[in-house]
Amino acid sequence: MNKRISLGIVSSFGICLLAAAAAEETLGDKFAKFLKRVQTERALAAAVDMTAAKADRSLQEGPSLIKPTELGVGHRLEPMTLADIHGKPVTLEAGQDHKALLLVCFSADCPLSAKFAPELARLEKDCAAQQVRMILVDPIKDETTGAIQGFLTKNGLTSPAVLDKEGKVTAALHARTTTESFLIDPGHTVAYRGAINDQYGLGYQIDAPRHLYLRDALAAVIKGEAPRVAATSAPGCALDEQEVNSGKPATLTYYNQISRILNQNCVECHRDNGLAPFSLETYADVTEHAGMIKKQIARGAMPPWFAAPTESGHASPWSNDRSLTERDKTELLTWLDSNRPLGNLADAPLPRRFPKDWMIGEPDAVFQIPQAIAVKAEGTMPYQNVTVPTNFSEDRWVNAYEVLPTDRSVVHHVIVRIKIPAAQGKKRDLEDRDGLWAAYVPGNSSRMFPEGFAKKLPAGAELHFQIHYTPKGKETHDQLKIGLKFAKQPPQYVMHVTSVAQPRINIPPNDANHVEMASRPVPIDLMVTAFMPHMHVRGKSFKFDLTTPDGKAETLLDVPRYDFNWQLQYRLSKPMLIPRGSMVKITAVYDNSSGNPANPDPNKTVRWGEQTTDEMMLGYVEFFMPNPDIKMASN
Repeated sequence: MNKRISLGIVSSFGICLLAAAAAEETLGDKFAKFLKRVQTERALAAAVDMTAAKADRSLQEGPSLIKPTELGVGHRLEPMTLADIHGKPVTLEAGQDHKALLLVCFSADCPLSAKFAPELARLEKDCAAQQVRMILVDPIKDETTGAIQGFLTKNGLTSPAVLDKEGKVTAALHARTTTESFLIDPGHTVAYRGAINDQYGLGYQIDAPRHLYLRDALAAVIKGEAPRVAATSAPGCALDEQEVNSGKPATLTYYNQISRILNQNCVECHRDNGLAPFSLETYADVTEHAGMIKKQIARGAMPPWFAAPTESGHASPWSNDRSLTERDKTELLTWLDSNRPLGNLADAPLPRRFPKDWMIGEPDAVFQIPQAIAVKAEGTMPYQNVTVPTNFSEDRWVNAYEVLPTDRSVVHHVIVRIKIPAAQGKKRDLEDRDGLWAAYVPGNSSRMFPEGFAKKLPAGAELHFQIHYTPKGKETHDQLKIGLKFAKQPPQYVMHVTSVAQPRINIPPNDANHVEMASRPVPIDLMVTAFMPHMHVRGKSFKFDLTTPDGKAETLLDVPRYDFNWQLQYRLSKPMLIPRGSMVKITAVYDNSSGNPANPDPNKTVRWGEQTTDEMMLGYVEFFMPNPDIKMASN
């Protein structure tokens, strides 16, 4: 593997993939054949060298993605006035003439602060040009103003600098290191916190940054958008951890806190023209649906996230963890159980803005099913299958896609596979190589890959859409389409998806806890980026377990409450190396009893099948490999 690859580079990866009919004989054999073929290709073109991934990196620390709400992203930062090192008052807020406030921690004595100083000087100039207010904060209480001034002068920095002797800023922001940056929007809401970039860390430095975390977040906030990466760790000189003021407002109101919790966790779907059945964008919306909000939050159904809770004191391993933090859950339920004070409009956050059409931006190519599909008002519908030609004469590399229904209210999920003509005139399905090529599921209709990563769209390929419609009480039509954006050059790394499956499932009638298991050996080293379980309506729980060649066992993903209505992806914050010779086991529990209200027929023996009334047992695994057509860098 390219030694320059960051273990955090694909932390936002993971395709939410849905199950598909698969011939029994292909599930294990094709997986093994595929991996053997990949191994041969890499041996000839760009050998799969996992030395860098296997090396002990415990003395090196770079930025890693963190669940934003665990770090206060989306919460209000109360404006405060402090004195700078010259005694002049400095108010920590964006101000009417600024598009954002940037607070950057530093220390005159921290070597990592010194390394980032040239970038701070560049940021200072760029912020001034973009109407962003920048303030430097030194959280080391014992440092002197003379040392701070020397640091500023040496590095050509002219932004106001505050020595946080009383720890007010540090406490309000829960700052943890001397290199953290905090981006506050004009509505006093923390929009980003974390690393400046990944050029420097503990125990390493590279020639140029691979990820411009702060600059990317800044560009998004200036445009009124939410940053794609909203929180990372920031390796630097660690601050003394101690109990500090939580920053919780004295009185919870809709404007000062509740609206922010909803903005951060709910309105992505619960908005006008959103996926959810009602909006939660206004105070009236929230009070109208207060009973349902309380019920769904209390029973853990919303926001939709079904992985087992992370052990207390540990950060979530999932970059897309949607679960409410305990603080947010407590505050929201407390407010809902009170007289629900509205508060001061001046405390309100900025409303979230969403693209009108394409979340990925204007696509380079759009393919739409040729005719609208009629969706009936009631009952269920069999899967619809439609094939659309692409007619490209050469291979294309796709670094972003989005599936866009014309009536999202009735589309439960969409699976997109790639088919290409074979020499004998028959179409060859690439499912054995890449599992599924693209997907649409509730809350996840698009994918955008980082630079250097992409999926292949072969020349002459056809897009095969498998569409699951769920009638909603009124007849309608849908003519969905997929938009693609192409990489400007072939990627260094290619994304693949494979599965562990149990096609021989045999679920007896009236069994509320039927267990099925399946295992697959891993014949080569894999860098895994995501897991996704798939069952149908009898699915009750699902686990991925790993046993490595040295006999160590661990649970990769535990979903104790599986929900067919939400085909969620579980994306790792850092890719995981699964070494050759390991065994991946999946365990699923099914409820085929009358106590399962979604069960179509508890008196039926259930086996593998494509329709919802049948069952499946698939554990999808996403991983990346070097592109064999690209000569990889050696350092």
